[in-house]
Amino acid sequence: GNCIGRGQFGSVYRSLNLSTGQMVAIKRIRLHGMEEAEVRDVMREVELLKRLAHPSIVKYEGMSRDEEYLNIVLEFVENGSLGQTLKAFGNFNEKLVSSYVAKILEGLDYLHSQGVVHCDLKAANILSTKNGNVKLSDFGVSLNMKAVENIRQDATQGKTTSRDVAGTPNWMAPEVISLNGASPASDIWSLGCTIIELLTGKPPYAEITNSMSVLFRIVEDEMPPLPDVSPDLEDFLKLCFIKDPKHRPEAVVLFEHPWVKKLNPEIVRQDFTLGVPYLTNVSGTTTTG
Repeated sequence: GNCIGRGQFGSVYRSLNLSTGQMVAIKRIRLHGMEEAEVRDVMREVELLKRLAHPSIVKYEGMSRDEEYLNIVLEFVENGSLGQTLKAFGNFNEKLVSSYVAKILEGLDYLHSQGVVHCDLKAANILSTKNGNVKLSDFGVSLNMKAVENIRQDATQGKTTSRDVAGTPNWMAPEVISLNGASPASDIWSLGCTIIELLTGKPPYAEITNSMSVLFRIVEDEMPPLPDVSPDLEDFLKLCFIKDPKHRPEAVVLFEHPWVKKLNPEIVRQDFTLGVPYLTNVSGTTTTG
């Protein structure tokens, strides 16, 4: 099939499932240079991710392995990433970003409720459908934490970041850089960086080319510099950028924030009642408000 994206560990191809006629995306991860234990970690994780299902996340369909590649089969999302949309159409306005963020928060809330941390949230990993829905992709700890390790090594060895977005630390939370581990709160920090990226075309600290300096600034600054935004969004971003991850609000709390609420009066109520039973109806005791 044709290549629709490249990341740090391989490329993504559009492909046709010959038995069902369904369009899928296949992420091919080069096994060269990976330890067998790492490959097993990724395979184990894909097995776990296959059980997740929510309208705001990309579905993992399965995987296969050959000599050179691990092939992960994913739901195909026709519009590509918000990163690509940003390049094609220019920066987004606050209203549009807010409507995307409402859906991103739903996806994060679902992942976090299932014990999954995304670990690599940014515009390049948020896919959009042709009717404006968005789906989180590329979530999962094994590969993403390996990427974090590579970024740290490159930075400490003084390599400047290649222009390849896959290897840039700009969206990373301070606690991840300080090796205190990723948690759901780390995704909330990355969401703040992604909002700035969608509004301005670039994540925080994009003007700094030396990645070691970027890592240093993220850890040392009180918070990343904020662009000129509405007071509601400024408040929202300050919540995302609370230094101590234990005090950062959860996705479900940010969903109720005035910046999301006021700009999406129509979708919030109804989408959230669609989303919440989705999380709770396993127990069979759903109540919708």
